[in-house]
Amino acid sequence: MVQTNWVRDELQIAHPNLAISIEAMATQGDKILDVALAKIGDKGLFTKELEAQMLVGRADIAVHSLKDLPTNLPEGLILGCITKREDPSDALVVNKKNQEYKLETLPEGSIVGTSSLRRLAQLRYHYPHLIFKDVRGNVITRLEKLDAEQYDCLILAAAGLSRLGFEDRIHQLIPSEISLHAVGQGALGIECVQGQEKVINAIKALEDKETSYRCLAERSFLRELEGGCQVPIGVSTKIDNNQITLEGMVASLDGKKLIRDKKVGPTNSAELIGQDLANDLKSRGAGDILKEIFESVRTS
Repeated sequence: MVQTNWVRDELQIAHPNLAISIEAMATQGDKILDVALAKIGDKGLFTKELEAQMLVGRADIAVHSLKDLPTNLPEGLILGCITKREDPSDALVVNKKNQEYKLETLPEGSIVGTSSLRRLAQLRYHYPHLIFKDVRGNVITRLEKLDAEQYDCLILAAAGLSRLGFEDRIHQLIPSEISLHAVGQGALGIECVQGQEKVINAIKALEDKETSYRCLAERSFLRELEGGCQVPIGVSTKIDNNQITLEGMVASLDGKKLIRDKKVGPTNSAELIGQDLANDLKSRGAGDILKEIFESVRTS
């Protein structure tokens, strides 16, 4: 809702005479809080109900954390706009008794809360001495569990903490050398109905070109790997002199295998760069790692 209110306010600034109303609703991912996300399946986990409202004409747009929006959208819907990205880093949040530690100095056996297989796999690779425990619920609920000492620390998106006013809880930004972020993390995606030109033109006022190039490369990488938001696939992108650098990785759930590389090319070839990097990683075994993960999730 914080994100949706921001989009409404920005649209109102860009189009002062535009009438805007918000229809709030819970998605499957919001309702099922006692099962790990990876076991529910991530095809539209946080988007399907919102998309249904657009397809029947009850809503013009839907606002998503871009990392939750599948790379293949339902027929008739498009990604109409990507907003300026906030810091896409993962962040370490600790409880009071662990204020003296950084991620790299946490004692053996410390309990780390995360619901992301991407974070889990990368952190297991670098810190096999830590214990990882699933954590569900919204950010406030997760922080309450942390403060009740159910966990020694949590790994959360820095952007989400900042948007909710919890920037002071960020104890450490985790460097990309340790944890590549999720595809689209830190950006908002505005989904809309294909062909509704008035709506598309209105939301384009919020588009950030550099973020769009970066996220298009990331989403193309994920799509080519046939992965979803609950698969251990991580990325990092930067743009310099109209050249985009995309770094990506695929890891096994136990953190014992991690394949990582990067590609550089012109920004107007962002999607092709994503495809090329994905195919490079697949040629080095990433496809086999993902196949094992899909099979293990299905049978668990």
